[in-house]
Amino acid sequence: MTLQPIKRIGVIGAGTMGNGIAQVFAQGGFEVRLVDSVPGALDRARSTIEKSLNKLVEKTRLTPDERGAALERLSSGTSLDALADVDYVVEAIYEDREAKQALFARLDQLTRPDVILSSNTSSISITVLGASTNRPDRVLGMHFMNPVPLMSLVELIRGQATSPDSMLRATELCMRLGKTAVEASDYPGFIANRVLMPMINEAIYALMEGVGTAESIDTVMKLGMNHPMGPLTLADFIGLDVCLAIMEVLHQGLGDPKYRACPLLRRMVAAGQLGRKSGQGFYKY
Repeated sequence: MTLQPIKRIGVIGAGTMGNGIAQVFAQGGFEVRLVDSVPGALDRARSTIEKSLNKLVEKTRLTPDERGAALERLSSGTSLDALADVDYVVEAIYEDREAKQALFARLDQLTRPDVILSSNTSSISITVLGASTNRPDRVLGMHFMNPVPLMSLVELIRGQATSPDSMLRATELCMRLGKTAVEASDYPGFIANRVLMPMINEAIYALMEGVGTAESIDTVMKLGMNHPMGPLTLADFIGLDVCLAIMEVLHQGLGDPKYRACPLLRRMVAAGQLGRKSGQGFYKY
């Protein structure tokens, strides 16, 4: 099979991660098609991308002409049909296994057989997503870090059937974006969340048990461990609902009680205290 050069990128999901992914590809010289079923989400994404690019111009990291060119390379719409002729896909919808499986099955029918289908999932099995398609060798994880335009790491996850060639093409794509690719195997949470989420969960246990206040716990980790932000502040930034979902994937996938989500985390999510996005988490916003 002759592999087409990667020029057109399809990004599905216009939330925080999706709009950041669309931005970095557009900045990197690719034609980007951003798809979301909610028109309002596309409007918000366009506005967010414009503000982000304007900040980069202000900081002289981008010229006004480069900003204009990046915006011209970005188009958006509500129909997946716009992705029929893309050369590479990044899925960035919400963390739900069945929704992602259904989407990958649809993309498998819609796109050329040589197109790599990647997922920005932070915890869901790439092998399971690949099994929803007829091209499991061309399905991989491409886990960007938030905020995407500023963070250099991309965690590339190899599923059970992912081919070495697919991993190589994804690594080369990361290099073209100025990102550093690190390969991880397809275990629950991969590398980033396998290490990060239990630390956040333990910080929540420490708060629940009265070991320290939220401020004390965060200050210890910032000043004592040289973390740029404390684990509870970071949890608020990520979203407590996302933290809970990842802990549940770790607990179910690995079966070890050490990955049991803290009851305080469950209680806060049930109360709608999700962090920055809801205005209230471990801190008020």
